[in-house]
This record gives sequence, C-alpha cells and structure tokens, in this order.
Amino acid sequence: MSNTEALPAELTCPGGEPGTGTVEVLTAREVPLGGPRAMTVRRTLPQRERSLIGAWCFADHYGPDDVAGAGMDVPPHPHTGLQTVTWLFTGEVEHRDSLGTHAIVRPGELNLMTGGHGICHSEVSTPGVMTLHGVQLWVALPDAHRRAARAFHHHIPSPIDLGGATARVFLGTLAGETSPVPTFTSLLGAEIVLDGHARIALAVDPTHEHGVLVDTGTVTLAGTELARAELGYLPCGAASLELTNPGPEPARVLLLGGAPFAEDIVMWWNFVARSHDEIVAFREAWERESDQFGRIDGYAGTPGRLPAPVLPNARITPRRRR
Repeated sequence: MSNTEALPAELTCPGGEPGTGTVEVLTAREVPLGGPRAMTVRRTLPQRERSLIGAWCFADHYGPDDVAGAGMDVPPHPHTGLQTVTWLFTGEVEHRDSLGTHAIVRPGELNLMTGGHGICHSEVSTPGVMTLHGVQLWVALPDAHRRAARAFHHHIPSPIDLGGATARVFLGTLAGETSPVPTFTSLLGAEIVLDGHARIALAVDPTHEHGVLVDTGTVTLAGTELARAELGYLPCGAASLELTNPGPEPARVLLLGGAPFAEDIVMWWNFVARSHDEIVAFREAWERESDQFGRIDGYAGTPGRLPAPVLPNARITPRRRR
C-alpha cells in the first residue's frame, strides 16, 4: 500500500538529529487513505517528534482489515527518491511495476522496489483474500543515489531462533543473519515474534539508531512499555537492545535501524525530493505521463492510473525536532 492520501501535506524532514539517550515513544496517528478502496492506516513516521530513523522515512501500519468482497486496489502511481519495503503479516497482494515486474507479496516475504529517478507500480489484493495486515515502509535514498535506476528485489528470510523469540531479517544484519538485498545506506529491518513472558537481549550496531514498532501485544523496550502501534525510538550508542513480552501470548514487533541520515528531505504524496520545486516538477511529469515513470502492463483496475493530488498553496519551511 502506497500513500493514496487525498490531501497529503508537504513535509521537510531534517536529517542527522540524534535523540536524547532514552526511549522516545512515538504514537501513531490514524490517516484515512483515499482511492477506490478507502481505508485507514496507523502512521508512525514521519511526525513532528521524529522524521527519520536512519534512512527509514515513512511507516504505515494497517490491519487486520476485512477486505472480503471489496479487496485492495491501488492504481498505478509514481515514486521518486526512495525504496519501498512491503511486509505482510496476513493476506496477499499482486504487484506490477514499470520495470516489468509482476510479483505476489506474501506474509514473511520481502518485496523491495527502488524508484530513484522514477518508477510507477500498482498493488491489488489477490482474489479470495479476506484479510490484509502488514506494513508499508519507505527508505530515503542519499543524494549520491537518489536518481538510481529502477530495481526490484524479492527475498524470503529464514526464521532464526533467538531463544524465546523468532526473527526474520529482511534487511541488514542481526543475530548472525545477513539479508542479501542491497541498500544504499546501512540499514536493519527484522520481524521479531516474542514468546509469552519472554525476555531477549539483541546485539545491535551502536552506530545505528533504532525503532521498535509493535504490531501485536505489549512489549517493553529497555524498560519502557510500548503498546500496539506505538514505536519506541533509541538513539545511537546502544550495543544491545532488551525486549520483554510481559504477557502470556506471543507479541510481534518490527525492528528498524540505520545510520543517521544526514540530509534534509522534502516529502509529498509519493515523492521524496530535496526541494519544493523538485516536488512540483515530479508532479507535473506524472500528470503529463512522462517517460520518467514508465508504464505498467497488465493492470486492469479502475481508474487506469492514480491522479496526483493538488499541491499545497504555499511552500513550507523546515521544522526542527525538539
């Protein structure tokens, strides 16, 4: 699921700002998405308190949503300056893009799409899917690579027994397991399911900042309790992360990490750029069906492509985190 928000705000997200040394709790806000299959997502990045965690610049958490009889149908839409990371817990989504990729997104399988200079894609739940539940994540590309060529990677990470928890590492390295999927900055992405009443300590890269997004259950991160859909942030410096599940049922989290992203970015709709003027140019290129984004074969939904929303009336100035 991409950002089909009907009235997206233009955001300037400052990079390279460390945290305070303690766990910051970021509470999700509900965002209604437009389009032919409207739904609501829980968004934890970006927000006023923190715009990025490493190069992770966008995190939507959705479901479980009953899609029986309606399904999800996101028409072809564009991206620039980013990589999209799709990770499902339940359901199945058909992906098509202007690289020529036709893939099925399934639970526990990573689908990463690079849209530096420009790409477009569509996402449609497959026939018979009753429930959708997952996350849509974006990774900002650094300036040297933000016009990278289109690319698509699919990876099925093997489960790793952590002694009281199971992890699937889809990006970066954790617990001796390294994902083969390339990234343009140092990143970590992993799903972790903690057994009931489990406590684990994970060795992590102290040069990374980290975020823990709770999908199900309640989890304690370094002594701070996180409820469902909350994201706990820890700044650089920690060589170990302690996670505790106080309840009797399994709890599931996503662990996101990365080297602090030193560049300011501007985000609007499905574009990551460096200025308001770039955003205007990207929107205009999409509206006139420029070759910058290519074409998709095989999409049969309605409408044939997603029109860009109206731009904000004024430029915004960078806002700094506390």
